[in-house]
Amino acid sequence: MKKGIIFALAICALTACYYKTDTPRESWAKGADLSWLSEMEHDGMTFGQNEDCIELLRGMGMNAVRLRVWVNHSTGWSNKEDMLYMAKRAAKAGQRIMIDIHYSDFFADPNHQTIPAAWQDYDYETMYEAVREHTLDVLYALKEEGIKPEWVQIGNETPNGMLWPLGQVKGAEGNWREYAGFTRVGYEAAKEAFSDIIVIVHVDNAYERRDWFWESMKAYGGKWDMIGLSHYPMMSAWNGGKTWQEMNELAQENIKRLIHDWRCPVMIAEVGMFANHPESETVMADFIDRITAIDSCAGIFYWEPEVHGGWRPAEYIPLGWGTYDMGAFTPDGYPSNVMQTLLASQKRTIKGYLTARF
Repeated sequence: MKKGIIFALAICALTACYYKTDTPRESWAKGADLSWLSEMEHDGMTFGQNEDCIELLRGMGMNAVRLRVWVNHSTGWSNKEDMLYMAKRAAKAGQRIMIDIHYSDFFADPNHQTIPAAWQDYDYETMYEAVREHTLDVLYALKEEGIKPEWVQIGNETPNGMLWPLGQVKGAEGNWREYAGFTRVGYEAAKEAFSDIIVIVHVDNAYERRDWFWESMKAYGGKWDMIGLSHYPMMSAWNGGKTWQEMNELAQENIKRLIHDWRCPVMIAEVGMFANHPESETVMADFIDRITAIDSCAGIFYWEPEVHGGWRPAEYIPLGWGTYDMGAFTPDGYPSNVMQTLLASQKRTIKGYLTARF
């Protein structure tokens, strides 16, 4: 174990105080991934009448914030230090916190699970230890600041595994021993840092039934407490031409099936609608109605709703990428009707399964 982590353990052993959240663990999570917020503020973007974006959303009902962590991105944004800055702000605002560890220097998703530059030459055993050390490093950094995250993701959108090629899978084939091993060691490290943290394994396509994924994960010793799903119902180009109505209905059915089959809750870790599209509010309202009726659906997080006014992050510019077009703020910096619909959703407690037992 690294000396820094040992030191963090000693500090945390003497520290019992944590920021208080506004809502208990059993409550419906109404959240947002605000990982771009610090960069937007740095670039001079404003919200409401020059208000703090977190407080603006909190006043409308937000009770949880999701933050991603990259190992070492060249811009510095979304690295550990930036995440800690945002986590302290969220904690002071009484927000529950989800940490999304990508185990990459940039976005990890079903098509990209790139090994961090500093880990490029690692074999499986060394990579296994790197996952453990990085997970502990991130979580103990939060603990030193008196921040107790409620959830942590071990990887981001990993239906095809993580840390390719070592942990790459395709369907029920591929390096399942390695991928499940990375998930398991991340799970165990998270529990070492916070014994009651809820560990999430996160995949995309909430509408898609993937029995093979969860069966393989379990067979090879993977561990999780909660299933995380992404849902982008208006992306027909991604979703085989399905209508948003089909997407919402299929997602509802799949969430129920996952809860029943795996005896664990499900979180909508990401959702997104087209910014200012005339149907977006209807799409969100329909989806909210469906998932709030499911006992062990734990909540929903909008992905980067604060994007507005044509802003784009620094990492998009050299890639030639345009503005993210699924923000949920108006062009002049106020939460749109889509975000208001999400934050108005009501569900007192999460009945049924609180954590899986693996």
